[in-house]
Amino acid sequence: MIFKLHIETTLQKLLEQEDTNGDKKISIEDKGPKTFDLYSETHEAYAIKGTYYLSNLLQELAIAKNGGNEYANIPLSKIEEPPVHRISRMIKTYYWNELTRFMDESGIKNLVQDTKNASLTAKNLPIYVPFDDAMAYKYYKNLETKYPIETKRLPKNITPNYVKSLNKTPGILSLKLKYHHDQIQGVPFVVPGGRFNEMYGWDSYFESIGLICDNKIDLAKAMADNFQYEIEHYGKILNANRSYYLTRTQPPFYTSLIREVFNVTQDIEWLKSHLETAIKEYETVWMTEGKRLTYNGLNRYLAEGIGITPEAEEGHYDAILKPFADQLKCTIEEYIYKYQNNELENPFLDTYFLHDRTVRESGHDTSYRIEGCCADLNLVELNVLLYKYESDFADLINDLFGGELNLNSNTYTGNFWSKKAKNRKSLINRYCWNEEKGLYVDYNHVTKEQSNFISATTFTPLWCGIASKSQAKILVERALPLLKEKGGVAGSTKDSRGEINESRPHRQWDYPNGWAPHQMMIWKGLLNYDYNHEAQELIYRWLYMITRNAADYNGTIPEKYDVVEATLKVYSEYGNVGTDFEYVPKGGFGWMNASFQYGISLLKKSYLNNLNDLVDPELIF
Repeated sequence: MIFKLHIETTLQKLLEQEDTNGDKKISIEDKGPKTFDLYSETHEAYAIKGTYYLSNLLQELAIAKNGGNEYANIPLSKIEEPPVHRISRMIKTYYWNELTRFMDESGIKNLVQDTKNASLTAKNLPIYVPFDDAMAYKYYKNLETKYPIETKRLPKNITPNYVKSLNKTPGILSLKLKYHHDQIQGVPFVVPGGRFNEMYGWDSYFESIGLICDNKIDLAKAMADNFQYEIEHYGKILNANRSYYLTRTQPPFYTSLIREVFNVTQDIEWLKSHLETAIKEYETVWMTEGKRLTYNGLNRYLAEGIGITPEAEEGHYDAILKPFADQLKCTIEEYIYKYQNNELENPFLDTYFLHDRTVRESGHDTSYRIEGCCADLNLVELNVLLYKYESDFADLINDLFGGELNLNSNTYTGNFWSKKAKNRKSLINRYCWNEEKGLYVDYNHVTKEQSNFISATTFTPLWCGIASKSQAKILVERALPLLKEKGGVAGSTKDSRGEINESRPHRQWDYPNGWAPHQMMIWKGLLNYDYNHEAQELIYRWLYMITRNAADYNGTIPEKYDVVEATLKVYSEYGNVGTDFEYVPKGGFGWMNASFQYGISLLKKSYLNNLNDLVDPELIF
């Protein structure tokens, strides 16, 4: 059955009847009759019933309208499409395209309208170009006559003081450009969604898992190419490509990305080029003693900026700054001005903002696990990721280059990297494994004590095979009961998070919230150790939560969920990106999309059938 509908007339009637709260969505919070009559081309009447089917109709009308049509031909199969099929189809055919950006002329049009620019840039959007990228500098200078942008060349040596000087004129950082049919084009990248219009670090890896699941290998490869550009020109994979992130990197997933792309493309020259860059990143970003490498041989995050972070929302630091402002009998704004312009010294704030920026570099911004101490911690997940680098280098060199790889007059052997991986594995187990608790925890290299905070990151050693079989067994038996909730694995336990009150607000990476990257790493880790039933249960719980909320809330796929209540109604700083739209979701959210596609690729068919029927996990497990 196909319905030929006049879009505006049908939209108006549908919204008047069903969108009772006026938010231009149809959700379970609306109080309409939940039934709407349509007529087929053969004049057969058909009643569309229930929130989910009505919201699908609204979305299909909006998609047709956005395509510039007056009429829409909508098959009943799309209105009553099973929810798992619909979500997956929308991600693959619609959302990835919505989230794809370019740092060329087509992308500049969108960037100059970015809502963040109102408070973070001058009248003309600065575009900062690496010192040695002449092509990019010339390209953007030529665009200045058409768009409100100002091209600026970065110095050869980018210092923290220089980056601080850009706080008054923050802007976007160029990414890789290439020639295609004698025209310069930006190498594409996927953004998280919502207010995030930049290429983010670890988001890009998890998004790429979803892209590979959806056979969009060229886009995943492009993400790796932009990583390479950032390392070669900015010295690191950036938190994101904005000027105030020049001193911050992100969780290192580069070797995992290039390895997974290569598994599909089998492009050995491409892989060799990226291996060279990844080794450079490993040696210069992570293995410089006294910086991100600590005395015990493990690593930490260390964002090397100075002062207050310019991207924080207004008022974010008021509780910290107010006592110091009160001492000087000045306003918080006046105190910020004096502090930022070196008119006063405050060692406490210097340390506070060192840790605050480092929290942001870690990707886990924010969490009571690392608040006020992040630079002092050997985080277990960071060292797991660097073990993965070392073991990836060893495997690739042994398997593809005969055990020896010559790069820039240096010879690297697989055995060299195997020894490094073995040593790091030993150090992780020495400093981060707690035998009594049966958990992997963070290690404070300053106090020389293990953390008591229980986080979802305790599972990350399973992701790349660091744990022994006995450790894995203990970890699964001890940690899963502590962290498993209705919708998946929580960011932390409630006890670790601690009491929440007006002076100690929710932190978004803690209980009761759950996040896509944690789930995806945990699933893979459990499967690595043949905990197949446990993996299937966690995958089902997570996908059920996404599917149930999408069915109830007009297809919404947000940044994060409250996994305890299995709801997108999240109460923490920054809100929940991806929930603010009209009619039809604008791309979902990058790594949430990826977790859905990855999850359904792993889930057994019988569970997929249950998922389409929205069977509550508590009735299955």
